[in-house]
Amino acid sequence: MKQLMIKAIVNGTTPFAINTAPEGLSCNGQAVQWSGLELPTGNYSVILDGRSYTAQVINIDKDAKKVKVLIEQQAYEVAIEEPIDQLLAAMGINHGATRKVNDIKAPMPGLVLKVLVSPGQAIKKGDPVLILEAMKMENVFKATADAIVKEIKVSERTAVEKGEVLVILE
Repeated sequence: MKQLMIKAIVNGTTPFAINTAPEGLSCNGQAVQWSGLELPTGNYSVILDGRSYTAQVINIDKDAKKVKVLIEQQAYEVAIEEPIDQLLAAMGINHGATRKVNDIKAPMPGLVLKVLVSPGQAIKKGDPVLILEAMKMENVFKATADAIVKEIKVSERTAVEKGEVLVILE
């Protein structure tokens, strides 16, 4: 196992320095003994330093690197900072602001029903961008972050293939 130092911030205030080293796991410099197992219910059984806990994952936001968990009926939001995030923060660079906005691609073949934006338009996270009909269902594609529409690569009533870029964002 390669050594990795991860910073976990719980509920926006409590930081934990987690070190995964070949000799074992430590948290804030203290050795930790733990194991975990996914239960048939989808919850997790975690044993930490000899004490048993039940945990349920409520939400995972991969882009923001946040996980919401319920442990023993108490909710926690855990933000993860990987080594690259910590390095950029130490250099005064806001990694979130430098993250590339993802272009919108077709997840499956379908028919573009309606394009709801135009080039140069500023859009906010959650704004509808286009409607794609696939497998007899209408799917509304929404912006995953604040962005500017750079280019629209498709037109209404045209067929698209899986993975095809529909809208380029910047």
